[in-house]
Formats: sequence, structure tokens, C-alpha cells
Amino acid sequence: MKWLRISTALTGIAACGFLLAQVAPHAREAGAIFAAQDDPAALSELKLDALLRQGDRLVQDNIEAALAAGDADLADSFVALARDRNIALSDDLLSRVSDAVKAENSTSHFAKRFATGLVTGNADDVASLSGTVAGDLFVIGDVRDVVREGKHLAMGEDADHLVLGLATAGLAVTAVTYMSVGGAAPVRAGLTLVKDARKVGRLGEGLAVWAGRSAREVVDGPMLQSAVARGSVFRPGETVSAIKAAFRVEKAGALVRLGKDVTRVAEKTGTRGAMDSLRIAEGPKDVARAARLAEAQGGKTRAIMKLLGRGALLLVGGAFDLALWLFGAALTLFGLVSSIKAATERLTQAWCDRRRARRLRQAQVAAEAALANAALTA
Repeated sequence: MKWLRISTALTGIAACGFLLAQVAPHAREAGAIFAAQDDPAALSELKLDALLRQGDRLVQDNIEAALAAGDADLADSFVALARDRNIALSDDLLSRVSDAVKAENSTSHFAKRFATGLVTGNADDVASLSGTVAGDLFVIGDVRDVVREGKHLAMGEDADHLVLGLATAGLAVTAVTYMSVGGAAPVRAGLTLVKDARKVGRLGEGLAVWAGRSAREVVDGPMLQSAVARGSVFRPGETVSAIKAAFRVEKAGALVRLGKDVTRVAEKTGTRGAMDSLRIAEGPKDVARAARLAEAQGGKTRAIMKLLGRGALLLVGGAFDLALWLFGAALTLFGLVSSIKAATERLTQAWCDRRRARRLRQAQVAAEAALANAALTA
């Protein structure tokens, strides 16, 4: 029975040691992810490590898909990621990406996209954003959006209150931009990007709800409706003055911060990178995290967000699984320590019992020898 108990403890040590060797790497990774959950750059690096262990073809396949979709900027972002991760790419693939980037940045393409952004107010790259921002800085774009959405509202039709609020806020910020000689231009560009993302359906649902609520707070509804009813794109000066009067500057802080964060993303990743962050963001805090990620990862940011989605910004989904790995490691470690303790106690007890038995045998032998000597002497 004694040796059975020792064998059981030793078996427990072996079993727990084996399980711990299997669980420890996952637990270590889970612990690192939990520790980095407030640092988007570190968090994305850890998640990329796990994802790219599946194979280098993941990067190459995404480059091919980006080229097929005509998104040379995204393909170039994956090339930057491959270079940073020492992932080998064929010369042919690199050449195709380089040619696509050159074509996208050509003068003729830029001019065409600039005109499109200026006229339509929709942006999906640097050139069209430049046109859109130019239109908004000259109040044409914002007046056009306010009048268009306001007319829908006045006629009882469906109107986009978010675009309406952002355009109204944009007019007020434009005035500040002029007075500060461009000092508020980053906010202006950021608000334009948010507005454009809404128009083309690239604004995350949660962020759209938040931005819509914030836009309503900074606009005096009745005053704006009155201004829109009398306004026209053909009388921009009169229309702008009436619309700006409906803007509540004291409640615009949250939208201004959002505009600044969006611009920080765009400065590091380009317009499409900013659009990607707005698409996956569920609130202004996500956009702020995207700005921190973009400042740390630069041109690789689009590729990272493409691979990880919102998981590049914060710990979403899988948190329960990560916690299970940590709990499993702790439980296995407890089992290992308990088994070692039990084995140590039982081995010590066996050693003590053996010494006691040896001493008893020695005493018995000595007693028998003394009896024998006494018998001989008698």
C-alpha cells in the first residue's frame, strides 16, 4: 500500500509536468496579450506572431487579393509587413506591386481623383480626399451637404442627420481654420473623412451611433432647419452665416478630438488607412487606439488591420479562451506542486519508516546476541 501511494504521487508529477509543458506556451502567450491589452502596437505584434505562424502564404495571398481589387496601397502595406517580418516575396510580385503604386500615384490619376472628390464630395484615396477637403475649406462641400440633407429633412424625406451635423460642424471649424491660418486644418480634414466614410458606408455602426448623437448635441435643430430652408449653394455667404449660428461650439469638443485622431491615422497610413480604422471602430476610443497603432506601425498599419480587424486595436473576442489557458496553467501548476509535495512526504515517510525498521532490527539482533552470550556464560 505504501509503495502504491508513492507510485500514485510520482505518476501525478509526471502527468502534471507533461500537461504543464503543453499548456505553458499558450498560457505565456495569453498572459502577454492580457498585459498588452492597453497598448495597440504591442497587442497587434503578439497577435500577428500567432497568426503568421500559420504560414507565409497568408501575406502573399493578401497581396494578390489587394492587387486584384485595385488597391495598390493595401498591397504595398503588406509588402512593408513582409519586409518587417522577413517574409520572402517573389521579384515578380514585388514588381507588380511597385508598378501598381506608380500608376496609382501618377499625375493624371491624381488629377482625375482630385476633381472627383471636389465635385462629388466622396473620397477613398489621397487625391479625392484632397479635392473633398478643398471643397470643404471653400465651404462649397459643406454647404452642398447641408442644403441637400436639409432639403430632405424639410420635405419630410429621409435625411442623414450625421452628415448634416458633421457638415454644420465643418463650416464652423472652417471659419476657425481661416482665422488661425490653417491651425485647425487637421480637424477639418478629419471631420471630412468621417463624413465621407458615412457617405460610402464605411463608418462602423457603433461609431456612427456615437457620432450621430454628438452631431445632434452640437447643432440647434430648429435654427438649422430655418437656415436650410432659406439657404442655397448659390448664396454661400448668407447660407454659411445662418448655419454657423446654429452650431454650439461649447459642445463640439468630442467631435474635434475625433477629427484630430482621424487625421493622425491618415498622416501615417493614408486616406484609405483612416477609412479602414473608421470602418472597424465602434467608438471614439477605438479611433484614438488606431491613431496610436498607426504612429507605431506606420505603413504596415493597413495590412495589420486587414488581418486582425478590430482585434488590432483592443482585446475583443477570445478573452474567455485566453483566461481558460491561464486558469488551466495555474490549475496544472497547482497539481504539479501538490503531487511533488505528496511524493516528497511519502518518500520521506518511507525513508523514516525504513530507518526505524533498521534500528529495530539492529536492536533485536543486539538483544538476541546479548541473550546468547548470557546463556553461554551461565
